[in-house]
Amino acid sequence: MKNQDLKTRDVLVKAVEKILPGAEALEKLLKKRKVRFYLGIDPTSPQLHLGHAVTLRKFRDLQDLGHEGILLFGTFTAQIGDPSGRKESRKPLSISEIEKNMEDYKKQASKILDISNLRIEHNHRWLEKLNFKDLVKIASCFTVSRLLERNMFQERLKKGGEVGVQEFLYPLMQGYDSVALDVDLEIGASDQLFNMMVGRKLQRVFNKKEKFVLTVPLLLGLDGRKMSKTYNNAVNLSDTPKDMYGKIMSLKDNLIIHYFELCTDVPQKEVKKLKPLKAKARLAREITAFYHGRKAALLAEKEFNRVFKEKKLPSNIPAFKAKEEVRNILDFLTQSRLAPSRSEAKRLVLQKGVKLDGKIIANWNDDLKIKKGQVLRVGKKKFVKIV
Repeated sequence: MKNQDLKTRDVLVKAVEKILPGAEALEKLLKKRKVRFYLGIDPTSPQLHLGHAVTLRKFRDLQDLGHEGILLFGTFTAQIGDPSGRKESRKPLSISEIEKNMEDYKKQASKILDISNLRIEHNHRWLEKLNFKDLVKIASCFTVSRLLERNMFQERLKKGGEVGVQEFLYPLMQGYDSVALDVDLEIGASDQLFNMMVGRKLQRVFNKKEKFVLTVPLLLGLDGRKMSKTYNNAVNLSDTPKDMYGKIMSLKDNLIIHYFELCTDVPQKEVKKLKPLKAKARLAREITAFYHGRKAALLAEKEFNRVFKEKKLPSNIPAFKAKEEVRNILDFLTQSRLAPSRSEAKRLVLQKGVKLDGKIIANWNDDLKIKKGQVLRVGKKKFVKIV
């Protein structure tokens, strides 16, 4: 077997959950000719995170095999709101919110993709042009009972919740992207399988053409729940080397193998030989190096060890200029931005998470006598130096 055949087989096995209608048929097609594939992303947040990176890495794999990639931004579908995995209707976004979220997407995606060798599309270009007759034709390809089979819809209905008509329309609109782009293959996370299969059917109906579907597993958040901004458990592609390394070192131990498989190219045989603590440090170093370079990763690792292993202060601590010698701790925490509000500051003090020069501040009602050179610390990661 040729080396290219081995690479194709590996791309279809590593970090892949499902291939429909079948992996063998897709492998034959990829070896036979140049395939047009796409990945769709709804700009619902200004940040791309490691969960998005799993599909972006698979996109890059297919690019490296010489196939034609399309990165599609859901500039229309984001206005509807994807119901996938939602216990309640998603809040639709305005055009201005979508545009703001997209401002830095290309820069973030370029950390993984070869931007010079792909097409970038926006689905409002064709979805805005559909008239009511077009929509009826698309809708006639499906039944209400089929659309209601989705698990999250069933869960809502059992609890007395409602399903919006626009949520029925979402998979039809996303599915029509396959028709407009006339693709051979769509890639996406496993929670998008239903929407992708709708596109597969519409491609057969409108273009009389087969469309393959490839899903990758969902990357869990640092705490084991779904990776989400809401849960504050995501590693963003735009995180600094220090933050990225530190976040990964907070990862639950039982997710280390999961992250190695989906976020790195380190062979599993090599991973299994590592002891848990060394494995986590290796994981943090590998991921940080991928997005920021090896030198930055090693510096982040050195700084992490300095603070958390050697129990020393960080090399660089943000300065805060205090205007008064005596002030209440809650005011100090909010004005120095170590806490977003007085209520949050109070909670941190009550949880014994606030220290001044290494000593715990026990009473939130206490006033502080501030001196230059003192260091105030909140939790494990937040510091300010009084100047």
